[in-house]
Amino acid sequence: MLESLLPGVQHLQNIHPLVVHFPIAFLGGAALFYFLSWIFKHQTFATTAFLLLILGTLAAGAAVGTGLYGEEGLMVSRSVREHLLEVHEELMLVTLGLSVVLAAWASIARPFPIKKRLLFLFSLLVLLGVMTVGADYGARMVYDYNAGGNACSQPIEFTR
Repeated sequence: MLESLLPGVQHLQNIHPLVVHFPIAFLGGAALFYFLSWIFKHQTFATTAFLLLILGTLAAGAAVGTGLYGEEGLMVSRSVREHLLEVHEELMLVTLGLSVVLAAWASIARPFPIKKRLLFLFSLLVLLGVMTVGADYGARMVYDYNAGGNACSQPIEFTR
């Protein structure tokens, strides 16, 4: 049934690629709404940002979990594993750690810390930077080395 709804899933080595986009979207959205809240002093933006931060942290946990679970079965060369996968893994673990810290901080000072607010916002930018570089390493593995998918040896006919 899943293959009829998502035919591309049959070409995946693991489900990690299905979940990695959620933390990128949620954590990026959280940063955007925290900055809007700071600029416009609007509580609705802060509440939205807080919810996106919590969702992004949960999604980052799922992405890290599925990545660690699928790592051993990933069919890539040792050099790709050492130079791309390990760096990707470390950066994404840092991303998860930062998001957990920021989510805890925001939970205590719900929804947007008043004390050290600029440090909180700067930390969000650091989080986005680390996540972006880590995601780039993941993308290089996928697009340059076909990590996580099966190479297509012949043309595929598409039907509607």
